[in-house]
Amino acid sequence: MSTSAARPDYARLLAGQFDLRGRAAFVPGGYGGIGEAIAWGLAMAGARVAVAGRSAAKAEALAATLTSAGHGAIGLAMDAHVTGSIRAAVDATAARFGALDLLVNCIGIQREERLADVSEAAFDEVVQVNLKAAMFLAQAAARHQVEAVAAGRAPGRQVHLLSVRSQLGMRDRGYSAYCATKGALAMLIKQHAVELSAHGITVNGVAPTVVRGEMGAHWLANPVTREHILARIPLGRVAEPGDVVAPTLFFCGPGASFVTGQVLTVDGGLTATQ
Repeated sequence: MSTSAARPDYARLLAGQFDLRGRAAFVPGGYGGIGEAIAWGLAMAGARVAVAGRSAAKAEALAATLTSAGHGAIGLAMDAHVTGSIRAAVDATAARFGALDLLVNCIGIQREERLADVSEAAFDEVVQVNLKAAMFLAQAAARHQVEAVAAGRAPGRQVHLLSVRSQLGMRDRGYSAYCATKGALAMLIKQHAVELSAHGITVNGVAPTVVRGEMGAHWLANPVTREHILARIPLGRVAEPGDVVAPTLFFCGPGASFVTGQVLTVDGGLTATQ
């Protein structure tokens, strides 16, 4: 007896895995190296994109470039050091687009200090930007997403950018604050995934190793540290910003509707050797 009548339309399912048409995305940290690549990826997948960051000029410039390329985009000022600013930017995005379906948090800083030299000011700033801001970005976005589900809209998605340092310490470097906040963010993702699961909203993370760009430039400019990094990555290269885009889009799209509370490591095999 044939079962073809009950067989899913696999061609349609596969074609739509990364389809974000009709979705509204908020991308804090969206004009940095990784953030800009992700903003373009979201836009090219069909989403309207709100780029946010401390520099309104940079956010608006990228939004203008996206708009000139035929995509829907806006730029917003948002200071990750100020919870009120976070909430205002999230609310402004939802008001402008009529929804906020996707949160892709690309914010992160590092203040390198050895254990004996860690200052309270620097530690607090890293906690504020890498962890506390993520908490209140998630909260502000969730409020809109939960209301949208209640109104019949498809469930939203939240994705946070982490690092392999969410699970690995950094040898011979001062990474107390950075590793602690990224590790805590990995746990925050799990907790938020559980809390929002009743609404069908998913929460996941993407954790790359060194990515070519501003944050990792000092590593790659030094021949000694560059060779050390490359020797530890089995695929023999650092990540490019584009390497982070598809994993992020996967979590944002229909293909990941049954994936939540996970962190996908994008590291060329680094953590497989540790």
